[in-house]
Amino acid sequence: MGLAIGLVGLPNVGKSTTFNALTKAQNAEAANYPFCTIEPNKAIVPVPDKRLNALAKIVNPERIQYSTLDFVDIAGLVKGASKGEGLGNKFLSNIRETEVILQIVRCFDDDNIVHNEGNIDPLRDVDIIEGELILADIEVLSNRTERLKKQAKTDKTAKIMLEIGEELLEFLGDGNLAINFTNNQSEEFKLLMHETRLLTYKEIMYGANVDEDGLLEDNAYVVALKEHAAKHNCEIIKLCAKIEEELIGLTEEEANEFLTDLGVEESGLEQIIHKGFDKLGLMSYFTAGVKEVRAWTIRKNTTAPRAAAVIHNDFEKGFIRAEVIAYNDFVELGGEAKAKEAGKMRLEGKEYIVQDGDIMHFRFNL
Repeated sequence: MGLAIGLVGLPNVGKSTTFNALTKAQNAEAANYPFCTIEPNKAIVPVPDKRLNALAKIVNPERIQYSTLDFVDIAGLVKGASKGEGLGNKFLSNIRETEVILQIVRCFDDDNIVHNEGNIDPLRDVDIIEGELILADIEVLSNRTERLKKQAKTDKTAKIMLEIGEELLEFLGDGNLAINFTNNQSEEFKLLMHETRLLTYKEIMYGANVDEDGLLEDNAYVVALKEHAAKHNCEIIKLCAKIEEELIGLTEEEANEFLTDLGVEESGLEQIIHKGFDKLGLMSYFTAGVKEVRAWTIRKNTTAPRAAAVIHNDFEKGFIRAEVIAYNDFVELGGEAKAKEAGKMRLEGKEYIVQDGDIMHFRFNL
C-alpha cells in the first residue's frame, strides 16, 4: 500500500539491531560505531495475527498469508543533520517518504557501548532528533512560502496557504512539532501538508530500548520517556533489542516460552508492528478457503467495493454484494457452513463499511 514506518535515532541506540530483529534477517549491519547504516534498509514485515491461526485450524488451508508492513531503517542522525552534519539531509529525505516515525531511544547503561553524546539521557536524545526534524521542516516550509508569495498575488488559495505557512513557521520556530499545530485544519492547511510532507507532521512512536532488567521494571530513563510521550500524546513501546535479536530463529513455541520466563506477554517488536499498523490507519479483513487463509490490508472505514479492489480491481468494478461473517461468529460456530446455518452470514452492499476481522466473500459480475 506504499505506507511505511521509518526507524530513526542517534547512532548506537540499538536502531539497526531492532531492525535486524524486526525483519528476522541480518540485513542491517549492527556495529558499535556511528553510521554503520549507510543506505536506508527497507523490509516488508508480516503482521502477527493469532486470528489467522484460529481460522487455519478450522479451514485447514494449504498456506497462511499475513498482512504486511514496510519498515525503513535510516542511518543514525546527529546534531546538525539538518545542516549536513554526519550523513545529513540525505537521510532526512528518506524519512520524508514514510508515514510514521519510530524513534528508538536508548534507556540503559553499558560502558562497553559508546554513546554519541557521551552519556545516557533519553530526553536530550529525543530533543536532538526532533530538533533536527523541526529545522529540516522549517527549511522546506520556508522554500514553499517563498513560492507562495508570488502565487498569492493572483491565487486566493495560495494566499490562504501562505498565511497558514507563515503562522506554522513561527510555531515550528518555537520548537513545536507540526502535528501539534491545531490553529488551522482547513482544506488549504491539508493541501500544504500534502505538498510539504513535513517530518514533524507524522505520527511519532518511541521505542524505549532497555536491558533485560528494564523489561521487568521501568528504570528512571523509561519513566522520564513515558512522561514525555504522555505529554505529547505519543505511543511508547518498551523493548530490549538485544533479546529481540536472540528470539530470531526460535520457533513460536520456544519464543513464547522465552518471553514467559522473562515475565513478558508480548515481544516489543510485536507491539511495534501492531501499534504501527494502527497508527497507519490500517486494518485487516480475511478470506478463508482450502487454498489459503489470508489477511487483506485496507484502511479503516473502507467500503466493501474498495476492500474488494485490494484482491483485484475487477472485483470493485463488477461488485454486486459481499457475503460477510464476523470473525467471532466464524470461530465460535466452527466455520462458514455452521455460521450460515445459524444465520450469521450477512449480505452487504456497496455502502457497507468493512469491520476489522470480517471474513468476506465477494460476488461480482464482469
